[in-house]
Amino acid sequence: MKNTHLYLNLFAAISLMASCSNDDNPTGTPTEPIGEETPSSKYIITATPTASEGVADYILTVDDLKEGKISTVGNGIEQDGTYRYYVQNNNKFFSLLYGQGNPGAVTTYELNTEGELEKLSDFQSETVQAFAAVDNDILLIKTARSLDNPIASWYRLDTDLLQFVAEGQINVQDLADKDNGEMAFFSWITQVGNKVYLPYATIKGTSDDRYGTNYPDEANIAVYSYPEMKYEKTITDSRTSAIGRYFTNGLSVDEKGDAYAFSSSIATTINEEGESEFSSTKPSAITRIKSGTTEFDSTYFFDIEEVSGGKYITANMYLGNGNFLVTLLNVSEKGFWSSGKELAIVNVYTKSYMAVTGMPLYENIIDITARNNYVSDDGKTAYVGVTTKTGSYIYNIVVADATATQGLEVEGGKITAISKIEVTVE
Repeated sequence: MKNTHLYLNLFAAISLMASCSNDDNPTGTPTEPIGEETPSSKYIITATPTASEGVADYILTVDDLKEGKISTVGNGIEQDGTYRYYVQNNNKFFSLLYGQGNPGAVTTYELNTEGELEKLSDFQSETVQAFAAVDNDILLIKTARSLDNPIASWYRLDTDLLQFVAEGQINVQDLADKDNGEMAFFSWITQVGNKVYLPYATIKGTSDDRYGTNYPDEANIAVYSYPEMKYEKTITDSRTSAIGRYFTNGLSVDEKGDAYAFSSSIATTINEEGESEFSSTKPSAITRIKSGTTEFDSTYFFDIEEVSGGKYITANMYLGNGNFLVTLLNVSEKGFWSSGKELAIVNVYTKSYMAVTGMPLYENIIDITARNNYVSDDGKTAYVGVTTKTGSYIYNIVVADATATQGLEVEGGKITAISKIEVTVE
């Protein structure tokens, strides 16, 4: 993952409720035309056109992910600015701009009774590095990256009111509580029960070694009440390195309320020669926090490097019934920002591992969508965006046997997100 930032300007929230006219809201052409019967839902696909550099994403809507073809040319809603990221909550779809040093737009959509995406609001907001659905809100965090100003800020966006309703600050140097002055760097946000869990790595935050650490063999999670965002405690584990990665979720909750933590083991430290090197002695692995507790379960440990034959996790998605789709890369190819090009289904209950078959050849894969993939309501099929040297496709992965087949083709675009939204009933 490249070092990207989202620029979301809280102080411009006064424009949050501004909506646009229907004339400003073209929608993508579905795989099959809408007939007399209006669909109750649509799949949303976002794609970055591949024809040229520095172009904006398009939001496309389709009826089927398993077959067909759709193009970014002449279809969809063009986004304002390049590098968009997406989150869905309360049956609304939020498109967030990475502003490259400037404030960036946050655009909200819903699916109207005509089966078309309709823009509800378009505003700007403060820079954030983590965002997720929490209750009926979207919680956003602008985390600090320098000891010169070790203050992280959080913002709570109400998805009914479409406005910010609370904000606060966290001193991440105090949170890390390290004698040498390291600071906490949040990887993502996860709601666990009625609390918010913030996994973090400790980093030096200095100009010569911003993301390095002297503590590569520990996992930390700060626990906060919600919606007050009052700090309660930090839970730690020395069996893995940090949970998640920059801009990558590493903590998910199952139907039982148990939370599973994924570590990539990519911590770095400056060596005696002044070079940054991977320094954790722990494998890429999964640990657990049982429902109703705020401690790591010392009886549970799932070594992914061991079962995969030397691969580490770069991203994961929960599918249901203990199944996760994990994106992997060989440990020998480990990189701080690298994304995986192999997929597997792991079950955290049985500690089973199945490599996904039917995927394109490794050397032909350019990118696998690391976040914002989609799983069917019954948890039987996962849908993943795969961009190859010959085109971009949604691959349909049967969870039971980890087999993949090529589905919908997205012509002229690199797939960045797959989602689904229901029609909003007035």
